[in-house]
Amino acid sequence: MSLQEVKSKLDKVGCGFCLAKWTQVTMHLSTGMTHSCHHPSPHKIPLRELARNPSALHNTSFKKKVRKEMLDGKKPKECNYCWNVEENSNSFSDRTFKSSEPWSLDQYEKIKDSNWRMDYNPRYVEVSFSNTCNFKCVYCGPQYSSKWVEEIEKHGAYPTTYKFNDIEHIKERDEMPYKHSEYNPYIEAFWKWWPDLFKDLHTFRITGGEPLLSKDTFKVLEYIQKHHEKNSQLSLSINTNLGVPDALIDKFIVIAKDLCENDKVRELTLFTSIEAKGAQAEYTRYGIDSEQFWNNVDKILTALPKVTINIMATFNALSVFTYDEVIDRTFELKKKHANGQRYWVSALQLDTSYLRWPAHLSVKILEPEHKELIRKSAEKMLYYGIKEFTSDNYGFSNVEIQKIKRIYDYAIGEDDFQVDKYRVDFVKFVDELDKRRGTDFNATFPELKELYDRYQKRISLGILA
Repeated sequence: MSLQEVKSKLDKVGCGFCLAKWTQVTMHLSTGMTHSCHHPSPHKIPLRELARNPSALHNTSFKKKVRKEMLDGKKPKECNYCWNVEENSNSFSDRTFKSSEPWSLDQYEKIKDSNWRMDYNPRYVEVSFSNTCNFKCVYCGPQYSSKWVEEIEKHGAYPTTYKFNDIEHIKERDEMPYKHSEYNPYIEAFWKWWPDLFKDLHTFRITGGEPLLSKDTFKVLEYIQKHHEKNSQLSLSINTNLGVPDALIDKFIVIAKDLCENDKVRELTLFTSIEAKGAQAEYTRYGIDSEQFWNNVDKILTALPKVTINIMATFNALSVFTYDEVIDRTFELKKKHANGQRYWVSALQLDTSYLRWPAHLSVKILEPEHKELIRKSAEKMLYYGIKEFTSDNYGFSNVEIQKIKRIYDYAIGEDDFQVDKYRVDFVKFVDELDKRRGTDFNATFPELKELYDRYQKRISLGILA
C-alpha cells in the first residue's frame, strides 16, 4: 500500500488519527516515564493506575484521552511535530510513516473500531530497565547513565548557560531514576505484564543505560529461549556500548547463538555507538576502550553469522576530525563479514545522526574549515560506496551516504543558532570536564585549540555572548 493510500485510510477516521498511539511504546522503567512515538515528550506513569493494571506502562489514562481525541477527529496537542509537517510541507509526516509499518498497518481495522478506554498490547516496544551504565558520554545525562548521576551528585551541574545536567531540574520534572539496588514498581509491573505482552509483539528493543549490565535483559533473553513457541516471529534488538566485561559479552553470544541458529526469533540486531577514533573517541564516550570496542564488533560478527550490528553515531563537534577513520574501520568489517546469511543485507551499518542537544556540542559551533571535513567524510563513504554494496553487499548504501551529507547541510545551514553563546558554553564545559575527569581537551583535540583560545579569552574579558 502506498503512503498516500495509508494517509487516506487514516484520514477517514480522523485528521489526527495515528496507529502508533496504540501500536508503539517506549517505556523508561528507571524513571517511570512512557510515550508512544518519539516526538511527544514522555509522561509519568501514575503508580495508582499501575497497581491495578500492569499494562498502564503503555495504557495510561493520559494516553487513552489522546487516543479518544484521535478517534473523534481531533489533532492532539502532543503530536504537534506531525501537524507542523503536514501543514507546512508536501511531505508525509511520521503519522503516516509509523502507521504504515508492518507492526501497525495490519491493526487498522481493530483500532479504528475500538473503544478508546480499552487496553491495547503494543506491537513495537522499546524498554529501558535501568540507567546503570559504565560510560559517561559527554552528550548524555543522569536519566540514562548512573555514572553521570554519581558525577553530578558529587560536583553539581556544569557551569553552562542552561546548567547542563542539573539534577535539580530532573527532580522538578520527576524524572530521577531509581537506583539499581532499589525496589522499582515499574519493573515489577513489566514482569507481570510480560507473558501477555510477549505473544503479541512484532518488535522488541532493549535500551539503557547499558542493557548488558542489567539482569532484566538476560531474564528477557532466557524467557524467549524457553517460550519462543509463543512468538517465534519476534524481531529482537538490543543496544549495547560493547564496553562491558568479556564474561557478559560471552554470555550474550551463547544465548544469541541459540536464538539465531534455532530460529527462536525472526531476527536479532545489535545497536551500538562510536563517533571518533582512539583518544578522541575515549574523550567523547568516556569509559570506552576504542580498540576493545572494535574487537568486540569483530568478535560478535564472527560468532553470530546472521546478526547485523548498527553503529548509531551521534555526530557532534568532536567527531569531525577522525570520523573518516570510523568509516575506514566500518568498511573493513563490512567486507570481512559479508556472507550472504545475515538478517539484513550488511554485517555492519553506519547510521549517522547529528546531535542537536546539548547545543554546545553541536557541529554548528565549528569553523567553516572544520565543517568541510564532514563533506570529505561523505566523499570517502561515497568512494567506498554503492557499487560494492549492490554487488557484494559490503559497501555503503545510499541511505548511509545521505545521512552524512545531511549533517554537512545541517552544519552549514542558516538558522537562529547562537554561535558565540554556545562556543562560550563549549569552553566552559570542556574546562570543567577536564577538571572533574583528569582529561586534557587541548592535547586530545589540537585541531580546536585556536577556537578554544579565542573564546577562553572572551570569557576572561567577561564577554559571555
